[in-house]
Amino acid sequence: MKITDIREVKESATVLFDEKWALITAGNKESFNTMTASWGGLGELWNKDVCFVFIRPQRYTYEFTEREEYFTVSFLPEEYRKALTFCGRNSGRDCNKVKEAGLTPAGFEKSMGFEESEITLLCRKLYHQDINPEGLVDKSIDSTCYSDKDYHRMYIGEIVKVFIKE
Repeated sequence: MKITDIREVKESATVLFDEKWALITAGNKESFNTMTASWGGLGELWNKDVCFVFIRPQRYTYEFTEREEYFTVSFLPEEYRKALTFCGRNSGRDCNKVKEAGLTPAGFEKSMGFEESEITLLCRKLYHQDINPEGLVDKSIDSTCYSDKDYHRMYIGEIVKVFIKE
């Protein structure tokens, strides 16, 4: 993996999150968890390059993301679509989903990611905020995305390093 600048990543955030999907991972070699996400984005905030992701409180990864200062966001090639689907449908509380998905854990300095990743963003948490239904201007979002009232927590992380597979 080579380290590069986020501006060198040519795919749009929409393609990366919506079409490729991401693995959000937090923890260390001894204990970490990952989950699949298709909601998120990249941008600039507070004079920093940032990534923002959304995690529901019942997800096992939520505990790790709450506890840790850093998390990674990894984008894998299309041939890992089944692994991404598996990691999105199964909980690390119930199985070793990384092993069962056929992924190889890898340390990315202050957090974990995967050798199979094409792009891994190492992010340092800057901010979090729970989605407040009172702030939803389009009220249909509440019924279509939150029928169980399990509102996501948004995490904004400073993109500290970008690792790209050579």
